[in-house]
Amino acid sequence: MAAAGDVSPQSYYIQHHLVHNNNVGGKQSFIADFSVINYDSMFWSLLMGLIAVFFMWRGARHATAGVPGKMQAAVELLVDFVEQQARSIVPNEATRRFVSPLALTVFLWIVLMNALDLVPVDLIPWIWKTSGFGAELGDPLYYHRILPTADLNIPIGMSMGVLLLMLYYGIKIKSPGGFVKELFTAPFHGHGVVAILLAPANFFLNLVEYAAKSVSLGMRLFGNMFAGELIFMLVALLGGAWTGFNATSLALGFGHILAGSVWAIFHILIVLLQGFIFMMLTFVYIGQAHEGH
Repeated sequence: MAAAGDVSPQSYYIQHHLVHNNNVGGKQSFIADFSVINYDSMFWSLLMGLIAVFFMWRGARHATAGVPGKMQAAVELLVDFVEQQARSIVPNEATRRFVSPLALTVFLWIVLMNALDLVPVDLIPWIWKTSGFGAELGDPLYYHRILPTADLNIPIGMSMGVLLLMLYYGIKIKSPGGFVKELFTAPFHGHGVVAILLAPANFFLNLVEYAAKSVSLGMRLFGNMFAGELIFMLVALLGGAWTGFNATSLALGFGHILAGSVWAIFHILIVLLQGFIFMMLTFVYIGQAHEGH
């Protein structure tokens, strides 16, 4: 982490807010470092997951056969919506009984995590500082990122879970022998010597396909939310340039309010859309596991 004097205040502001609260006290050296635990991402993702589960549990617990209340109506709309999407993509009814609730949970979980991007980036540090705990280097919340989906570990971890489901249902539906056979015989089919010669290429292409699906699923969510987080930081810099009641500060302050409001409204669509895309691709990938090449 560069010192404040080595970079401009604007660059330092953004760099500071891109560092996680973790067990190493700064940025990790490698993209994949399993020794680093980002406490902020773990806390907020688990909290949003519990809230999503509580929301559905509460809706199911208060369900009645009569006129539904607002909570029950909202849960029923979500369940029916997800079930309709599942029927159109996943052909196996037994699979849908497991995948539909899973996809609904993932959708709500991602939406709630993404919605944390609407919280001002300086709110948590400000609360921590004004509460008397301080906000200097070495304090527990000196580094803190509230948006879990802007941490590559969270989306990639979720996409790895989808990959495991793809492999599980591929083996379950096609049998272990049929699944392994398809790895070496599709998408290029052949007979005899031709099939043997094509086997390495087929195996390589299938591995690339599985890897590409998983990586793209996680990177799509991460990329959109990380970009949105950066834009919110740039908007925050407009307000941070306030120096008093002068023309420049008033113009920047107005731009801060206008740009922040417009981007926040637009970002609500991104929050919902990214959750929907992740849910639908989960259905698509699991549905494809039931099909042969």
